[in-house]
Amino acid sequence: MKRLFVNLKRFEVSRSRGGLCPYENPRLWIEEVIGESVALGIGSLAELQVVYLVPEALIIPAQEKLAQYGAGDKKGLHIGCQSVFRQNITPGGNFGAFTANFPAAGAYQLGCRWSMIAHSEERRDKLEIMAAFEPDLANNTALKERGASAVDKLINKEVLAALEQGLNILLCVGETAEERGSGSPEEQQRRTAETLAAQLKRGLNQVQGYLPKRQIVIGYEPIWAIGPGKTPPGPDYISFVSSFIKDEVKKLLGTEIPVVYGGGLNENNAAAIAGVPTIDGGLVALTRFTGQIGFYAADFKKIIDKYLENSQNP
Repeated sequence: MKRLFVNLKRFEVSRSRGGLCPYENPRLWIEEVIGESVALGIGSLAELQVVYLVPEALIIPAQEKLAQYGAGDKKGLHIGCQSVFRQNITPGGNFGAFTANFPAAGAYQLGCRWSMIAHSEERRDKLEIMAAFEPDLANNTALKERGASAVDKLINKEVLAALEQGLNILLCVGETAEERGSGSPEEQQRRTAETLAAQLKRGLNQVQGYLPKRQIVIGYEPIWAIGPGKTPPGPDYISFVSSFIKDEVKKLLGTEIPVVYGGGLNENNAAAIAGVPTIDGGLVALTRFTGQIGFYAADFKKIIDKYLENSQNP
């Protein structure tokens, strides 16, 4: 089974307001994306699972549009959210003190069965909050390590809240340029392995009891290589990291877990990444990077076709 996740970020914001939605009414856009995905046959491809991770405002219209189609046309399409809060609403517990937060119960109630957790932008946000309290965080090695540990522990609470609610998760891990460091490739790989091992150990703490009933997928983000003008890692580096993640997770949980490339799967790199045997899919955001940049279902289908044509493992 191949797994492709589509992070539509804050795509409910129109172009006139600085976003990427081509319509002033974002409902029309998400309905179009879902409709075109079905028309292109994305939902009926064998052994392919596609999860659209959408902002909260677009979950209901996306679900309602998907509900219009037959089971065969949409069997591989799913709607998920972009993260959940570390605490949750439970029967007999706190029912409503979650203002400005999105509890897992809310996501589940709206029909989501997947949640992305710990995307690099979420990790950065948590660190920025800590840095506002402790400005020396950026310059003190000991504080940085404590900050990274604290972020992972908060993320683990989100993971457990999602799993307990009944959500499957895409857990993102990755190293920054500073964590990767300089020096020889061997030195960089060692530091990368140390960073990812710590994130996995803390992020996956206490999840064993939810397997295999829940699905957990690891998304690898090479944070140091994401953004305009940066050079993405090659297949050899991705192979090293994905193999390490799979081995580390097997040590922690006693089972294999899918790993997808989260550095931005696109039409240019889909064939090369598909050729890495230890990669089981990818994370897509933009499909067009020039002109009217944004996400287009027809372009996504091209990415899918290239990936599946070159995939090295079933």
